[in-house]
Amino acid sequence: MGKTFAVIGDPINHSLSPNIHSAAFRELNLDCSYIAYRIPKDELEEGIEGLKKIKIDGFNVTIPHKVEMMKYLDKIDESCSLIGAVNTVVNNDGVLKGYNTDMDGFLEPLKKRNIDIANSNVLLLGAGGAARAIIAGFAKEKAKSITIANRTIEKANNLAEFAKKISLNANTITIDEVNESAKNYNIIVNATSIGLQNESSPISLEGINENTVVYDIVYMPMNTDFLKKAKEKNAIIIFGYEMLLGQAVRAFEIWHNMEAPYNAMKKALLGGF
Repeated sequence: MGKTFAVIGDPINHSLSPNIHSAAFRELNLDCSYIAYRIPKDELEEGIEGLKKIKIDGFNVTIPHKVEMMKYLDKIDESCSLIGAVNTVVNNDGVLKGYNTDMDGFLEPLKKRNIDIANSNVLLLGAGGAARAIIAGFAKEKAKSITIANRTIEKANNLAEFAKKISLNANTITIDEVNESAKNYNIIVNATSIGLQNESSPISLEGINENTVVYDIVYMPMNTDFLKKAKEKNAIIIFGYEMLLGQAVRAFEIWHNMEAPYNAMKKALLGGF
């Protein structure tokens, strides 16, 4: 009996998840299918009931449902309760258990490169949806400090409170205040949406060098202006698709209880660009 998985969100037709997971199923000869399923913002409850009726085996959750979905879960993994959002759900005979694979997905490319996170001063640009998972990741790996830069300082301050609660030394500035201070950080992460429309880098990267890690979580386009500027300085760059791939791999492992075929998933993802 085949298994069915999905990704829910709105909009959803741009999602690369069906390509990634379908490639994994093919690679391992699994009798599974994966669909993109649009559920409008105010129809989440009905959408979930529909998925339960067709006995969906599991699903990913994307914008705008990652926080709202928490209400409809019967059980939550500690990653979910920490981050306050869900992106992966397992359906076990109508019992829904939620996980958040964004934190592991974010950390995976850093670990692959053996980056010394524990001694790092981090600059995080943006205070949106992914920021809490990123902060939780740096707290887990015991980063030295994090500076959260955002256009509106209130949002940054809320995140700094969250960081302190989970034992991560944090402070805040506005994005305009970063200026020449980029060189004071070992890891710089863009978690804003700047770059999606090919906009210029949100900050100047003056003073960074080949030891600075510059990580953009925007994955389309792959080469954002932020990363291009980092490349000019010979910095270590991490592409947004790597986080997307990392969290998909983790979701696959939660659903199937086996190692994910990383290379097949990566090839399918990059074929989608």
